[in-house]
Amino acid sequence: MHEEAPGIVSRSSVFGSPLFLGFDHLEQMLDRVQKNAEGYPPYNIEQTAADRLRITLAVAGFSMDDLQITQEDNQLVIRGRQKDEVEGRVFIHRGIAARQFQRAFVLAEGIEVEGAWLDNGLLHVDLRRPQPEVRVRTIRINGLGRPLPSGEAEPVDSGD
Repeated sequence: MHEEAPGIVSRSSVFGSPLFLGFDHLEQMLDRVQKNAEGYPPYNIEQTAADRLRITLAVAGFSMDDLQITQEDNQLVIRGRQKDEVEGRVFIHRGIAARQFQRAFVLAEGIEVEGAWLDNGLLHVDLRRPQPEVRVRTIRINGLGRPLPSGEAEPVDSGD
């Protein structure tokens, strides 16, 4: 029976399979998303067309100047920071906090951000997902016991 050292957690990953080559960066992205799983602000993701998505965040109390949207490599990062304008105000109860947030979404390669708008306390971000082209390539098998360098033709036996 296999025992692990104390404090080490065994983690099963679909990307740990020997059939998935070069996908370790996807596992790192999944870890990053899991760490960013805080529930504020709440959001929806909807498919608006076959190749379009919309992210909607509930950002009541935030103005356009309080919000920032950036695309950092393959991440869409939405940040909100309200200016705390409580000077001269006396609160009997303060249940609506001027709370800052950062919400990140990992984008698949090729997804484009088309635009964003703020409407009635909801921030909408439209994305376009282009349909990938199907590529088929035949790989020649070399009978010389070594792979052919790219673009090199296999010698032809003239039959002499």
